[in-house]
Amino acid sequence: MTVSHIYTVAFLGIEAREVDVQVHIAEGGGGQFNIVGLADKAVAESRERVRAALSAIGLSLPWQRVTVNLAPADMPKEGSHYDLPIALGLLAAMGVLPADEMAGYLALGELSLDGQVTAVAGVLPAALAAAEAGRGIVCPAANGPEAAWVGGLDIVATPSLIGFVNHIKGVQVLGRPEAKLADEATNAPDLKDVKGQESAKRALEIAAAGGHNMLMIGPPGSGKSMLAQRLPGLLPPLDAKEALEISMIRSLAGELPDGAISRRRPFRNPHHSASMAALIGGGLKVKPGEVSLAHLGVLFLDELPEFQRAVLDSLRQPMETGEAVVARANAHVRYPARFQLVAAMNPCRCGYLSDPARACPRAPKCAIDYQSRISGPLFDRIDIHVEAPALGINELRDERPCESSAVIRARIRAARVIQTERYKADGIRCNARMGHRHIRRHCALTKELGDLLQQAMEQLGLSARAYDRILKVSR
Repeated sequence: MTVSHIYTVAFLGIEAREVDVQVHIAEGGGGQFNIVGLADKAVAESRERVRAALSAIGLSLPWQRVTVNLAPADMPKEGSHYDLPIALGLLAAMGVLPADEMAGYLALGELSLDGQVTAVAGVLPAALAAAEAGRGIVCPAANGPEAAWVGGLDIVATPSLIGFVNHIKGVQVLGRPEAKLADEATNAPDLKDVKGQESAKRALEIAAAGGHNMLMIGPPGSGKSMLAQRLPGLLPPLDAKEALEISMIRSLAGELPDGAISRRRPFRNPHHSASMAALIGGGLKVKPGEVSLAHLGVLFLDELPEFQRAVLDSLRQPMETGEAVVARANAHVRYPARFQLVAAMNPCRCGYLSDPARACPRAPKCAIDYQSRISGPLFDRIDIHVEAPALGINELRDERPCESSAVIRARIRAARVIQTERYKADGIRCNARMGHRHIRRHCALTKELGDLLQQAMEQLGLSARAYDRILKVSR
């Protein structure tokens, strides 16, 4: 009887949980090859990929009973990244690779039928898990730059199964991969390209400075989308910890090209036909949704009323808690989702409510019907509402230079420095993240201002949440 061990991971949200891949070869069995441990179909199909990959390097499965146990056995195992650890565990059990050395590695990768090791999702969180457990990591060569961001880690990034065997035997040496930083776009959208809309620009600057959610309402072609696309360029770059956190989410979603990490804040712009699983997360393998891919960045929802109402209302909990929770019968997964919501909408279905010559015959009832597609609780969670009116021909022909994003970004960074200093003892970084105790401490009102706000609350019928948000924006 021969048993070998190598390790891999199962993903639960952004958490990588260690899995012990145990390979047992016993007498008899006539070439049976079984995988146990609550494996899904993709893992069960590893048998055929491993069999073909071994054949490609001139080996065959022993004519004995092979059992692969993925422990703990009661934790679901999903995905094709189990191919490589199963193959390496099998080679160790067969005596081709040293079993004691394989037990010091965590491996993940998909095998092609010719023995190549192809890229998989989640290498960055897996590398962090390997470092925490004091193990090295074996991963596809294409994912090597991801793993290289984890310092002090023994990394073997192999292009093929035979390449790793030769590396262990000393026949060839696979060099340590280098961490990559994504090239930042030099032609990013600039606010100086947006004509007019001074009020909306000012609102965008305040939203960027304080991290506030924002809604723009205006007719088609008034520049709402242009303004939203320029918001990421106004925000301060990610620090190292934030960049790593975002990259872990993108790695799980398979959206980390060449393993390169970016310091630019994400900008996600899902179409209004997006499902709840696409926006919040979920699906067959409980993947992160748009709200998590926009973590620490901007989530832009254009044509807001065109989204399904249930989909929009599912945003309410992530907007309050900063995380998306996906509950399933066999899994309870949490993804970080601390995003800044920027939404845009027309005032009514036809879009020309304020233009008597172009408005539809149902105005203004059409506007009431159209805007009622968005629930009051969601409206209540958006700090800034601003109108973006149609531009006149004089504004479009105006050739005077507008303020560039660089100039506005400098003011925003100065404001963020002030907020960082103000909240250094509170564990938050911007005004929008203030809780009740922070508001009491940092937003004290004089009697005159308190009376004015009370009058506004009574006349406009504002909620307690609106009261807090008015103070946050004012701060």
